[in-house]
Amino acid sequence: MAKKRRKSNILWRKLLNKRRLVILNEDTFEETFSLKLTLMNVFVVFGLGAILIIFFTTYIIAFTPLREYIPGYASTKLKQDALELAIKSDSLEKVVKNNNAYISSIKKVLTGDLEYAKFNKDSLIASEQQQLDLPVDASATEKELRDKVIQEDKYNVFESAKPKVSFVLFPPVQGKIIEKYSAKNKHLAVKLAVMNNTPIKAVATGTIVFADWTPTNGYVIIVRHQEAILSVYKNAASITKKQGDTVKSGEVIALSGGNSATVESNITLHFELWKDGFPIDPTQFINFE
Repeated sequence: MAKKRRKSNILWRKLLNKRRLVILNEDTFEETFSLKLTLMNVFVVFGLGAILIIFFTTYIIAFTPLREYIPGYASTKLKQDALELAIKSDSLEKVVKNNNAYISSIKKVLTGDLEYAKFNKDSLIASEQQQLDLPVDASATEKELRDKVIQEDKYNVFESAKPKVSFVLFPPVQGKIIEKYSAKNKHLAVKLAVMNNTPIKAVATGTIVFADWTPTNGYVIIVRHQEAILSVYKNAASITKKQGDTVKSGEVIALSGGNSATVESNITLHFELWKDGFPIDPTQFINFE
């Protein structure tokens, strides 16, 4: 025990023992600088210096832009910009995909290069019918209330007078059908004989997605309606609307006619109906005569 105390005392004396740091001129051995110090002072100074260096290095890395120059360390702003760009690119990819699909369907409408799919009036409200036909388990109280309502509405004339179809198409022109719709013969339009300068009207409210002259069909107008329906008017002599315009049911969008060599009795209108990219027979929805 006494030996340990002696060793500790000797170590403590060495730490506190004063020493002098002297700097001499090598040629003249003249003392140029001297400093009194102890080993304890040296340890304390070097310890405080190391702590200060670590503190300033941490501060520079954490709170200054210099950290961006450290390999493998990315800035917060750079990460945020990369995330925003990834989100925008994903959104743009979806928009481009939808636009390409829409443009492809428009091209198919113009060229008529499609497989035939049969639609009828019931297909326009098929989703509503499916919703109504879903089975619902009712409690005894609900069944009693339902029977009561049915009895009250049994003699309600206004309820039976409500229309069953929420989407109605009006004829674009009144004329004689000289060539009917035939998917088998690749004739996807109804060909109507009309008088010169007959107003061609929109069959329903919608937005014009195409309105321009084509070499094979003259002026062509395509209108997009609700329920994903497209109405196509071909072989018009002039148009009164442009792409992007919104039209109402029965609004004039074009005039029938032809060039100077066209005989008046040969003036026709080619009318087509499309739903979800497939042609349908317009006579199932419209009475042209």
